[in-house]
Amino acid sequence: MRPNHCLAALVILCASATSASAIDVAPAGAAACSGCHPASRAVETPFTRLTGRPAAEIVTAMQEFRGGQRPATVMDRIAKGFSDDEIKAIATWYARQKD
Repeated sequence: MRPNHCLAALVILCASATSASAIDVAPAGAAACSGCHPASRAVETPFTRLTGRPAAEIVTAMQEFRGGQRPATVMDRIAKGFSDDEIKAIATWYARQKD
């Protein structure tokens, strides 16, 4: 194998390993959600559970909170602290989690 082909193979291998482990590791900011939105069914909460919800639903809700279209007591302020990319990463991660 020529050096350029080896480098390309290494890049592909590293990218696929990173993608697989990204499912298991919560993105930055996701831990802040669990204070009110616990994953465990054993924990009683009046708040919506995020685990297993469609990512698009979470993204839409966060964008509506951030833009003031959805009524909130705290979530409007919390949502303003996240970029669109952070919201998408958190939503995707929660959607992949099982309750």
